[in-house]
Amino acid sequence: MLRFAPSPNGRLHKGHALSALANRHMADRLGLPLRLRMEDIDPGRCRPEYESAILDDLAWLGIAWTPPMWRQSTRFPAYADALARLRAMGLLYPSFASRREISEAARVPGIARDPDGAPVFPGDDAILGAAEAARRRASGEPAAWRLRMADALVRTGPLEAVTVDADGADPVRRPVDPALWGDVLLARKETPTSYHLAVVVDDAAQGITHVVRGEDLLPSTAVHRVLQSLLDLPAPAYRHHPLILGADGRKLSKSNGAEALQVLRDGGLSAAALRAELVPLL
Repeated sequence: MLRFAPSPNGRLHKGHALSALANRHMADRLGLPLRLRMEDIDPGRCRPEYESAILDDLAWLGIAWTPPMWRQSTRFPAYADALARLRAMGLLYPSFASRREISEAARVPGIARDPDGAPVFPGDDAILGAAEAARRRASGEPAAWRLRMADALVRTGPLEAVTVDADGADPVRRPVDPALWGDVLLARKETPTSYHLAVVVDDAAQGITHVVRGEDLLPSTAVHRVLQSLLDLPAPAYRHHPLILGADGRKLSKSNGAEALQVLRDGGLSAAALRAELVPLL
């Protein structure tokens, strides 16, 4: 089982089309269903009109998928259960520093960075000061929840991930290093989950055997493997396809203003021409 899992917080661009085609290609090669999952855990950015546009773009591109479609916004109880299990193991702790406060702390020269370039969380005491951190802990205000990575890795021991080629063949076991991420965020104050937790829980619940996604998400596999191990969830095989870069050398993204498929369609690009452009990149 495979899945294509876009976020309905904007229009799809060529990078999404490549990922959808890569998933469809491997599903066909392996004779497995391809599911569609909307990663819509952010209610402030995800909109029904974007979901409708995604469905329209996939139909135009000729990407067939097997119903039913999942929405992560309906799955919060499952994520809460996973958090409760980790909390019972003593592997979670509350964090009160805001995103702004963490960003300001990140300006300190020499601070450690995770594989995405974000600061490795140094703890509330380091960001807020011990007195303010203690005050917030005692106040009962909403908290985010983070994984005690060092303790988690004592439980799991060394971890590996299985990678495969574009056809789902030639499996290779590779070591992963979740410690590079530090104490990752598993639930936000305003959203009772995170990408890392939701994707791991849902992949297991849907019986996903092969995960195909962009190589920018390759480092995230380490976080997903530690969560799979802690929660006794099966680990899929992974394929991380190349990215499409813009004229500025950065990957195409909604935040960078990547041209939407709808704009390209309106400009006369055919689905056949786009497929011919992207299939060699799989």
